[in-house]
Amino acid sequence: KKVLDQVNHFLSNDVDIVDLGAQSTRPGAQEVGSNEEIKRLIPYLKLVKSEYPDVLISVDTFNSEVAYEALMNGADWINDVTGGRRDKEILDVVSKFNCPFVITHSRGNSKNMNELSKYENVLSEVKFSIETLINNALEKNISKGNIIVDPGIGFAKDIFHNLKILRNLDVFKKWNLPILIGASRKRFIGEILNEKNPKERDIGTLAISCLCSQFNVDIVRVHNVKLNYQILKVADKIYRK
Repeated sequence: KKVLDQVNHFLSNDVDIVDLGAQSTRPGAQEVGSNEEIKRLIPYLKLVKSEYPDVLISVDTFNSEVAYEALMNGADWINDVTGGRRDKEILDVVSKFNCPFVITHSRGNSKNMNELSKYENVLSEVKFSIETLINNALEKNISKGNIIVDPGIGFAKDIFHNLKILRNLDVFKKWNLPILIGASRKRFIGEILNEKNPKERDIGTLAISCLCSQFNVDIVRVHNVKLNYQILKVADKIYRK
């Protein structure tokens, strides 16, 4: 009931894609393993699909078995925070189902990503890494038209890295692929606002949604859909004539 209410709330606020996941990817999160992830995810996926057959569902996983089960049960996209780095077989699954695939820049895993936030030049290193992941996907016959790029705000990046990426989003347009930004309620917003409670970081998230509108970013992944929808409606009117 709670999940359906949430999806209903999303759809009534004009959300285009619902992102479902059963494995947290925040720093410090425990990994539950594929079997547990499938057990948690699939019943909810089926429920949402039966109630809202037309909704686009993106499944947030880096495990190929989970991706396979999700796509078999009606998921439309796979959103892999490792971009195929963790479980290379996920690329075969995405290729087989010919579905959209979000390639995110990250390093390590939830346990060690914070220690891996050291860069000589964050923009060129993130760009190079994404390029490698894109090429890996193309080699597995994932069509270019199915690839979406996410520079991975908050994944193995400190406040300065995140801000550098946000100031230079144009750098990620060189591949002519859709760009996704997922900065909503993340820790660096809390650091800027001195706000420990993630739910109190919506105003900071809205500032980034406006920026994304300015940069013509294709997709933003957010928690507070109503506020973000309203701000983007106005920002898009200003920036996207």
